[in-house]
Amino acid sequence: MRFVIVTGMSGSGKSTALKMLEDAGYYCVDNLPVSLIEKFMELLALPNNEIEKVVLGLDVRAEAFEDVAHILEALRIKGYQFEILFMNATDETLIKRYKESRRLHPVDPDGRIEDGVAKERILLEEIRKQADYVIDTSGLLTRELKAELDRIFVDGEEYNNLMVNIMSFGFKHGIPADVDLVFDVRFLPNPYYVDELKTQTGNDKPVQDFIMACEESHVFLNKLADMLYFLIPNYVKEGKYRLVVAIGCTGGKHRSVTLANELYQRMKNQGDYGMTIYHRDINNRSK
Repeated sequence: MRFVIVTGMSGSGKSTALKMLEDAGYYCVDNLPVSLIEKFMELLALPNNEIEKVVLGLDVRAEAFEDVAHILEALRIKGYQFEILFMNATDETLIKRYKESRRLHPVDPDGRIEDGVAKERILLEEIRKQADYVIDTSGLLTRELKAELDRIFVDGEEYNNLMVNIMSFGFKHGIPADVDLVFDVRFLPNPYYVDELKTQTGNDKPVQDFIMACEESHVFLNKLADMLYFLIPNYVKEGKYRLVVAIGCTGGKHRSVTLANELYQRMKNQGDYGMTIYHRDINNRSK
């Protein structure tokens, strides 16, 4: 039997993950009192149990949640087999989601959202350390989350908790605040100055052909991919679970989009890490 516990930051997508796993055939139980977890596992371990896949959702609203990390550690010592999936997101992402939904934060409903997020991180630190998988949903689309969950819990592929986010952007709109690595491709010819390409983007084949006709584009991609193949295993060893690689040009519509797409296609199936792509400024019309 496969037993998965889904927990993590409020607003990180736990409910969505539970629904997706339920749709994938898992028997779903949400917010069981912490004191009943061991009894629940005992029942599932009975010989006549026919349930083969179970997912249990736990969050800070659960009764006696402050004890959950110690209880789960004790259960592992007793020999119970289970996996912990920790759903995460950056503080900025969580605050934005709460403000957009106009919901109160469960940890600090009478205070600021920022304070609730900070307090919850402290509460969850111990269980995060025990997690077998960490998925950071910052900038992750629903279909991309489903793909990652299917990969781990349906297809049974290896997963090392690192989510690589490839991002294109325009320097004139500012460098993204949450990036780890920034690469400047303004050394390449700019399609903006070619009349028939000016209004197109790096998602259009004529622009892609123009940029990839330049030998330097291929040299750059080869060197960048080679460096990332070296860096990623080392980031994993250090416990990093999110790596944002930003490629920038002037406006974020042509060169950066093309090379971000090329890098994504080259690397997306080359390792046991998740990968997403995001074009921040492709629709930015500001001058």
